[in-house]
Amino acid sequence: MRKTLSLALATTAVAAVAISGASAAAPDTVTATPGSLRWGPCPQQPAPPNADAPRLECATLDVPLDYRHPDGRQIEIAVSRLASKDPAKRRGVLLTNPGGPGVSGVDYPAQLAGVGLPKDVLDSYDVIGFDPRGVGRSTPVTCDLTPQQQSRGNFPPYAHTAADVAKEAPHARAIAEQCATSRTAWMLPYTTTANTARDMDRIRAALGEPKASYLGASYGSYLGAVYTTLFPQRSDRIVLDSNLGPGGYDVAAFRLLGRGMEDRFPDFAAYAAAHPEYGLGTTPRQVTAKFFELAKRLDAEPVDGIDGTLFRGVTFEHLYVEGLLPKLAKEWQALDQGKPLTTPPPQISENFLAGHFYVTCGDSRWPGKVRDYQRNAAIDRLKYPMLGGVTANIKPCAFWPDSRVEPPVKIGDRGPSNVLMVQNERDPGTPLVGALKMRRALGDRATMVTADQGGHGVYPFGRNTCANNTVTAFLTDGQRPADDLACAAEPKK
Repeated sequence: MRKTLSLALATTAVAAVAISGASAAAPDTVTATPGSLRWGPCPQQPAPPNADAPRLECATLDVPLDYRHPDGRQIEIAVSRLASKDPAKRRGVLLTNPGGPGVSGVDYPAQLAGVGLPKDVLDSYDVIGFDPRGVGRSTPVTCDLTPQQQSRGNFPPYAHTAADVAKEAPHARAIAEQCATSRTAWMLPYTTTANTARDMDRIRAALGEPKASYLGASYGSYLGAVYTTLFPQRSDRIVLDSNLGPGGYDVAAFRLLGRGMEDRFPDFAAYAAAHPEYGLGTTPRQVTAKFFELAKRLDAEPVDGIDGTLFRGVTFEHLYVEGLLPKLAKEWQALDQGKPLTTPPPQISENFLAGHFYVTCGDSRWPGKVRDYQRNAAIDRLKYPMLGGVTANIKPCAFWPDSRVEPPVKIGDRGPSNVLMVQNERDPGTPLVGALKMRRALGDRATMVTADQGGHGVYPFGRNTCANNTVTAFLTDGQRPADDLACAAEPKK
């Protein structure tokens, strides 16, 4: 049994028609009064680190399953609030999303505060979190995955040959069929990014706010872009961090993760070469050769269940955070010596995987023939040899039921110029090349800040003072660079 492989944690659809908020009657006719959310203690909330630490409040909100029928069946959305403590400085609400899809966001406001969201931002907004439809404490979805299916995670095995793709196809088909026949299959056509954006506008209305600001990272960047496309006049200050392309998390974005690995890996190779005590090589070229050596060896003879695919996945995930590079070097060292990982990969929840599949497969149409993926894998093994055989392999989306009720949202440049994009140059999960496509799609609506650093996620936990200060100034004072801004690398502390 393969151990869990969860790549693209925080980690896009060709649209023929733009969908505005007016395309569904309910979003443009939503009215609510302040206090329509009943706040109370959050369930399972950890104790604050000190008596003065702010505590989250939680509530639930009923929203339409299908916004074409707003008075029809309702589902529940879990919402949280980290309230501003300074009424004189409070500007409004800041909706947030940590990425995914499939990731809970209820605890995210507290997490942001814990990692250093500036006090000026916390004073300026009630910071709002929520579990997207289908996820966590909101009405959850399932694919009734078996423990063995769950242990495989959301990435397929590395496809070395066309036969490997064909071998994976029955597994992908089985998951798609289980999702389509699960006890929550009634939610399947409606668990999309567009409907999550409409849920966000219901949250805004329930809070009694005429507009909402937004801070979203990774997949949350696409969610924010969809929200401000559907509701441009209700968007205040929109920050998109670590950006997907304008198609969201489609087959092209998934394949692009192979490019992200290639963009980011040289940072690790330089680190490992500068620390010969790990025994991985004394030059970046030697460290790179060690990667392929270990992957080939583990493909042939796994160590404690860690095969070549999982080795690639462990490497990819550790590249997300600069502070994890030493840990990654130790994991390589252990595997090179035939020892198990020092920290086993975590188990992924069934709800995360189901939510991930519902959204990624429901947002856009993926190629439906095995030969398409065989061709893609052959191309990407050459272009992105480190990860391309994984990210181009077949997924359940290839066999997803054709039950979509609307086309994807087309991201464009119509609306106020109130979007700030922030992006690392060497991001493994949302590569710069995809972010530049989002930048072009938003046109004059956006300004983009790039930081000369690696890793996934810029604000507020990144190391680049220039990028962090730019985002803070925009959220608190509305100050945004007149033109796109390139922030130089800063010395490592």
